[in-house]
Amino acid sequence: MARAETDLIMVCTNDIAGQVRGKAMPRSAMDARRDTGVGWTPTNVFITAFGPIAPSPWGAFGDLYIRPDWRTQVDLDLPAFGVDESFVLGTVCQLDGTPWSCCLRGQLAAAADRLWERHGLTIQATFEHEFHYFGTEAQPGLGYGLRAYRRLGPFGNRVMAVLDAAGLSIDTFMPEYGPGQCEVTVGPKPALRAADEAVILRELVRATARGLGARASFAPILDPASVGNGVHIHFSLLDADGQPVSYDPARPNAMSATAGAFVAGLLKHMPDYLALTAASVPSYYRLTPHRWSAAFNNLGSQDREAGVRICPVFGATDAVDMARKFHFEFRAADGAASPYLVLAALLNAGLSGLDDGLSAPAVTDRDLAELDTAALSYLGVERLPQSLDAALSRLMDSTWAHAAFGDDLLTAFEIHKRTEIGLMDGLSKEAICDRYAAAY
Repeated sequence: MARAETDLIMVCTNDIAGQVRGKAMPRSAMDARRDTGVGWTPTNVFITAFGPIAPSPWGAFGDLYIRPDWRTQVDLDLPAFGVDESFVLGTVCQLDGTPWSCCLRGQLAAAADRLWERHGLTIQATFEHEFHYFGTEAQPGLGYGLRAYRRLGPFGNRVMAVLDAAGLSIDTFMPEYGPGQCEVTVGPKPALRAADEAVILRELVRATARGLGARASFAPILDPASVGNGVHIHFSLLDADGQPVSYDPARPNAMSATAGAFVAGLLKHMPDYLALTAASVPSYYRLTPHRWSAAFNNLGSQDREAGVRICPVFGATDAVDMARKFHFEFRAADGAASPYLVLAALLNAGLSGLDDGLSAPAVTDRDLAELDTAALSYLGVERLPQSLDAALSRLMDSTWAHAAFGDDLLTAFEIHKRTEIGLMDGLSKEAICDRYAAAY
């Protein structure tokens, strides 16, 4: 169905709350606003996922604009699926055209530029999304099952068809362990595009569920006594010629010196940036030992409780194919965090490891929850912060984090998230999970 010139297209940003917000313009204005986009205001960054606005140092003052990146445009009219989406993602800019310090997409672009300029490297990444679909009757015991998939009805097929129509390289879909829980993945892309696609995917999953008269939530956990929804980031490093550089069969764990330094930086700074990747109060109900999530800043191999793990390689035909498939997975993130900020944290931390020439970390091969603090310290590992409050304190005390992200963003992030913590005061864990399930 042809679009009318008066039909709207939303110019959007993904913010500290992990929400997609923006302003719409008619299609007839696209040419005139191709570079200038739509106006925005600094205080919008303090809108929480629950409505109240955190205390803003800017108040009613200041002007910005969202400059659309038309490569991210989604323009879908699929009446058979009840999906009608028209939006584009962009970068929040100051009036002189430079990215605003609190634009998370701009933060990621800057981190990717630094990685390229200092080391001639790029990162290929993709986000593995877990979420809950509420259009089916919950029944425990069907995890990963054909029966669970069947009970989803047309939802899985529709999700993949919608993502494909939006230009994403569809990969896998499965019914996850929890009742109504699903997982969907797409192929790897360069850093900025990978984060763009993570934002697009979440919105299109929600739109597909809505087309079926249902809802989908990417909240970190729906029930403190049950399973959570992680967002795992798979990544590898490429050189200036686009060739993979993470694999070296002559080194321990087949991890190249370059990849080893990058991963060492991720692990070293993980306690400092955890608030950016696990950005909600209930995120920390999930990040506990023996829940198949990450509770320590360790490197594992075939270990789904490691902070970062070396992923297994299937069906490699030769060394070249092995190098292409060899990659890592970061596991301490969830859907309450902005994909841009998650990936910016990984790039900034990995860059620090490369800058400092850190040695590759050793792989842990035991249950770290059984070790005391001294034993963990001997292994170079520590327990990650166990609440959003503790993670925020660690973030704000980090000299590295202030240098990597700037004082403006970290200050805004802390104000926003401490307000969010305050909104949860007095609520039970179950009620908090309910609030986040509705918000995400």
